Amino acid sequence: MNKKVLTTCFAACGLIVGLSLIPVSGIMAQNVGRPEMTLNGGSKGPVLFKHQLHQTVVNDCAVCHKDFEKKPGALDAAKKIGVLRAKQVMNKTCIACHRATKAAGERSGPTSCNACHS
Repeated sequence: MNKKVLTTCFAACGLIVGLSLIPVSGIMAQNVGRPEMTLNGGSKGPVLFKHQLHQTVVNDCAVCHKDFEKKPGALDAAKKIGVLRAKQVMNKTCIACHRATKAAGERSGPTSCNACHS
């Protein structure tokens, strides 16, 4: 094998290894979940949650998902095993964020229970 072919092979291998070190999220779309979902709203009725809208506005999954996993049914499962209490996420995360955004004079989501529950 001549030196030019060998150099080209090493360069190609180096490129492939280098590209494999780049986080996959930078190359491929992340699993962002459903655009909208219906959450169990308890006795007040279900909540239509605009997931994609929140992803655009909040831009950090950990803000909401610090308390529950990113998978269908995670909120109900966390409440069932006692990791979360009923209304905990809605009051401490959702409503708190909406009220803070509104107080800052920015467009916000609903700040009352009945505005979300149907």
